[in-house]
Amino acid sequence: MPKQIWLLILAMAINVTAASFLWPLNMIYMHYELGTTLAFAGVILFLNQGAAIIGNLVGGTLFDKLGGYRTILLGGAVTIVSAITLSMFHSLIPYAILLVCIGFGTGVVVPAMYALAASVWPEGGRRPFNAIYVAQNIGVAVGTATGGLVASYSFSYAFLSNAILFSAFYFLVFFTFKPLGKKTDTSKYSTVASQGFKIHNRKSFVALIILSIGFFIAWVAYVQWQSTIATYTIDLGIPVDQYTWIWVINGLLIISGQPLIKIVTKYITSPKVQILLGNTIFIISFSYLLQAETFLDFATGMVILTLGEMLVWPAVPTIAASLAPKGREGFYQGIINSVGTGGRMVGPLFGGLIADHFPMVTLFGLLIILLIVPYASIFVLGKLQRRIEDEQEQYDEELKEASGN
Repeated sequence: MPKQIWLLILAMAINVTAASFLWPLNMIYMHYELGTTLAFAGVILFLNQGAAIIGNLVGGTLFDKLGGYRTILLGGAVTIVSAITLSMFHSLIPYAILLVCIGFGTGVVVPAMYALAASVWPEGGRRPFNAIYVAQNIGVAVGTATGGLVASYSFSYAFLSNAILFSAFYFLVFFTFKPLGKKTDTSKYSTVASQGFKIHNRKSFVALIILSIGFFIAWVAYVQWQSTIATYTIDLGIPVDQYTWIWVINGLLIISGQPLIKIVTKYITSPKVQILLGNTIFIISFSYLLQAETFLDFATGMVILTLGEMLVWPAVPTIAASLAPKGREGFYQGIINSVGTGGRMVGPLFGGLIADHFPMVTLFGLLIILLIVPYASIFVLGKLQRRIEDEQEQYDEELKEASGN
């Protein structure tokens, strides 16, 4: 990979390590330390992810107008100020407000990082997105392992560590990302309005929305591991620090499993087929959880889940990049990231409401049913993509004939 991609990997790993100090602990902290109900904690996480959705859209749009360097700095500035303030004030009201601000700041950063990776290495196909995805999971592995350990001593130390790591990310970007930003030619970017007049571009956007529907459902299911399943394991007598090791397993498997994924994607080259296979593995994972009671059961369920996400998560932004009209790469990555964030927003609230009133097996059963939706989404997407490709070929031929005449 180009050296610039390795720099992006390092930055993303630090950024996600910072966030991972809080991800699996948010609902636990609000429910057990602040005394809120699971549903109320779900509302706070709902608002956090709602702010991240706005941040995703802002970050993707700003990337197309300002480039990656300035966009990431802007998002990072919001995050660092919020994280430092949170380390000093984390009673319920400040916690809720600052969690929303952190959501917005990180939301701005993520699509800009993905779009920057694609612009730095345009010929890389799936590989730059997979590299960023692996970096995220390195951060998850390190952050959750150390975050759970630190939180077992004091949640205040976890908030402080979160602020220090977000600061490290910001200064790394400030001092090293400026040359990367120059690789983005903002002068070539056209407006959404001008591109909307082209039929094949409008259909590309429709295809993106269809892809987004399945992606949203997948995230609603996946995020239960960071919310309702976290509290469920504690109710079963599994300690917090032991639960966080489930996420360490997730991160380590993603890193060590890359040779396996390379073999799979060598023979299954279509990102759509990769998503279908990964979604099937998601269903198997939640089916297994129907009988889970011990740490080993949940660890096994996470192993199965991880095999699925290794196929699905990098394939989705790859398809989004292939659908994006020239000059709207940031906008399309902003859309697809906002959809994933929407799943993370709705998921804890949905799961919390079900878990408050029904047994957990009811929630798992509903998730298995919902995961049928991505199959339909990919089926429709495939048909629409073929139509787009046919129209593009016809458009190119007409253009060639016109230029010949």
